[in-house]
Amino acid sequence: MDIKQLLKEKGFRFNKQFGQNFLTDNNLLADISEDAGVQGGTVLEIGAGAGTLTRALSQSADKVIAFEIDRNLEKILNITLADCPNVKVVMGDVMRYKVSEVEEMCGGPYRVVANIPYYITTPLLMQFIEQGTQVTSLTLTIQKEVAERLSASPATKDYGAITVAVDAVADVTLTRILPRELFYPQPNVDSAVVRIDINRNKYDISDHKLFRKTVKVAFAMRRKTLVNNLMVGFKMSREQAESVLTACNFAANCRGEELSTQQFVLMCNTLEQMGIQ
Repeated sequence: MDIKQLLKEKGFRFNKQFGQNFLTDNNLLADISEDAGVQGGTVLEIGAGAGTLTRALSQSADKVIAFEIDRNLEKILNITLADCPNVKVVMGDVMRYKVSEVEEMCGGPYRVVANIPYYITTPLLMQFIEQGTQVTSLTLTIQKEVAERLSASPATKDYGAITVAVDAVADVTLTRILPRELFYPQPNVDSAVVRIDINRNKYDISDHKLFRKTVKVAFAMRRKTLVNNLMVGFKMSREQAESVLTACNFAANCRGEELSTQQFVLMCNTLEQMGIQ
């Protein structure tokens, strides 16, 4: 099936608002499904587009629930997915649903697979990581720079709050780089596929809410030292902030971007022991 020709025949117009850039190579689509580890089970696809990846997923999954925000694609999906009985298309914005509602549709453990634009990456990822109870992994085709941020190491320019927040509860693997030429229409940036396997017992975090705040505070002002950020974020004195670093055996002038996830866990647990929220 020639997707490009079908889109032209149906008079489909790409909407920049939705960041629509479709993948059409069947071998690549099958590879992404394999990257996601789809072997039976349920897949939640976010952003069905023209249904190209949806078809590939349906060939390996028992069930695919595909969300698509652009109602102008419904007539396209009715054609491209006509012979995929295990696919259910939901026309709507997945971000307007509670994660619990989406998980009820899935009916048990599920994998998220999505080709999504930059602006939705962080909120969507954190929504499922923080609120999902049945999600086992997320395999995302996203802007290359964002994928590099998710898999960055401490003390590098790409390392940030999102890196730590995800690493705290998941294992991140960048599986492949996708040059912009592979997409239709061609975007202005390259993309990458990143697989995020949920591992909620990876670290001993007793208070996840405090942990998220600790990370946010540490990266609030990257040029400032950790002591200064703690003083502002937790409204504590310099003496208190310095005592936190001393208890953790951190350098007095260290910055948040230098800490590993394990060190953030140590600092969070130390703050909790000190009764600081």
